[in-house]
Amino acid sequence: MTQSSAIPYWHIDAFAEAAFGGNQAAVVIVNAWPSDNVMRDIAAENMFAETAFLIATPDGEADYKLRWFTPALEVALCGHATLASGHAILSGAPEKEAVTFSTRKAGVLEVSRAGDSYNLALPAIPTAPEPYPEAALLLGAEPVEVWRNPDGYNIFLYENAADIRALDPDLRALAQLGDQQFICTAPGDSGSADTDVISRNFVPGAGVDEDPFTGSAHAVLTPFWCARLGRASFTAFQASERGGYATCTLQGDRAILGGGCITMVEGRFYLPG
Repeated sequence: MTQSSAIPYWHIDAFAEAAFGGNQAAVVIVNAWPSDNVMRDIAAENMFAETAFLIATPDGEADYKLRWFTPALEVALCGHATLASGHAILSGAPEKEAVTFSTRKAGVLEVSRAGDSYNLALPAIPTAPEPYPEAALLLGAEPVEVWRNPDGYNIFLYENAADIRALDPDLRALAQLGDQQFICTAPGDSGSADTDVISRNFVPGAGVDEDPFTGSAHAVLTPFWCARLGRASFTAFQASERGGYATCTLQGDRAILGGGCITMVEGRFYLPG
């Protein structure tokens, strides 16, 4: 392995209030896209929910091009790895207030400073009531309502936070339904860090059985819960083993997710020669 194959690398906990919380993401900067197979291999080597790949494009429509890979496949939108990417760039550029990323399927995304944290602007993803009985059965408890988006985002509304914590889904069977998010949510309580909303998210068809914190899921939950709560913002807790926190604000067609990031590792990743 030669020194010329070394690329910048960060391991960042995103939407975290402390180390070892939130969702882990790897961020790497490359000069040109490796093959899709190599990017999947790098993501599998990291074994995080997502690895973000960046290419600097100072003369493009955004500061960087951005793609995301799970250990199994490329995804169309990933919030926590975008927040982590913003943290990686802005941590090394104190003069910058924001950084933008052009993506293949989600348009231009922005991460901006918000005190000691960041705001991530994602497309607000709408849903509509639609039955999904085969998925509801596999979650292990019957939801009160089901709302869906044709791009594979599925909300299962439960009565209370205890219902969310008690879910024990059949992950292998859910995986057979394909690359979809099974977003289970309910009003929060004192056990969910006094947040307005609690959720868990299962994505086994994309190689992520239970995601620690999912930015894209909260881009779905933001318009859903703002309409139910009758206000433009709320606080959210994703009740995974690691746990993750965000503020969620609806601004027009954008979901603004606020959260913190913590750099755990910074160094070099060595690409195959």
